[in-house]
Amino acid sequence: MFDGIVDEWQVRDVPYESGSPATGGLFRVLGKRFSVFVKLLQHVRHWERLHLLPAQIRDQFAADFPWRQELAAWESTFAGCLPAGLRVPKLYGVTDLGDDRLLVWMEDIDADLRGWDLSRFAFAARMLGGLAANRSTPQIRAAMDFPAGYGMRAYTQGRLKLGALPVLANDDVWAHPLVADAVDPLLRKDLQRLAADLDDILDLLDGLPQAVPHGDASPQNLLIPAGTRDELVAIDISFQSPLAIGFDLGQLLIGLVHAGEMTAAELPAVHEVLVPSFVDGMREYGLDATAKQVTDGYLGSLLVRAGFTSLPFELLSGPTAPELAALFRERAALMRFIVDAWESRAQ
Repeated sequence: MFDGIVDEWQVRDVPYESGSPATGGLFRVLGKRFSVFVKLLQHVRHWERLHLLPAQIRDQFAADFPWRQELAAWESTFAGCLPAGLRVPKLYGVTDLGDDRLLVWMEDIDADLRGWDLSRFAFAARMLGGLAANRSTPQIRAAMDFPAGYGMRAYTQGRLKLGALPVLANDDVWAHPLVADAVDPLLRKDLQRLAADLDDILDLLDGLPQAVPHGDASPQNLLIPAGTRDELVAIDISFQSPLAIGFDLGQLLIGLVHAGEMTAAELPAVHEVLVPSFVDGMREYGLDATAKQVTDGYLGSLLVRAGFTSLPFELLSGPTAPELAALFRERAALMRFIVDAWESRAQ
């Protein structure tokens, strides 16, 4: 793997809370002359939080989740479709540990974590537009294991209809002080109304131009190599089926808010630069979808993926510490922004 290197080395855990059930651990292998990033991919049956899923979807989720899909980042259907300015880490090798566990050895990116100003968001959106254009061809779409719209429909059927929506229908949840003190008086009614429209929203998304996205294009998964301003490194791809054009802009917008590294109050300014930049990148690589189509795909996908799930209801059983109250207020503001952005998109 590292030809010519004979060195003392050590392994360090990387303290990052991954949201993927297929991630079993993150590590750095360090020597005097090298540093390698190692990711443990695992079948979802090994996921320590699997028991938290509703019993009626747990087994099917574990059976269906494409736990190896991140390896597609180095296949021609992804790595061969990247616009200039976007790349993937160098892949050094994959070790099969058995029992559906893999170690993925890759380039350790020295990332600049402070670079996400509006110009960086605009640059990332342009890269994602170029990626979408390159992955919108019939050949790329046909190469996917799942049909158009599959990712969002599976997410809606499991995560939303069997998981989140029953929680949102529970009066006790909305009466809990952490929730009651955070949400505005209309948020619950707005979410109930939009939940009733979910099937129509999915139909709308399926009727838009389709492209295979990055799938989890939060800033945390678009690394900025230190000392650069014209390059991003894509990691942790997901949702690898054809989806509505603009899909990736949702996670780009809210990823840092979910991580507590950006406030909901900053969302409007970022939101304004995303669609024009995405359209520029898309058209540079030959796809001529309209800004309205991109907006509908972006905001519809964002609503389905995060509009009903951003309040951390799993924390309601613990003590109501001041920092939790602040977290619920911030997440409620995020959900209000998502709802309002979707409903005002045609104005």
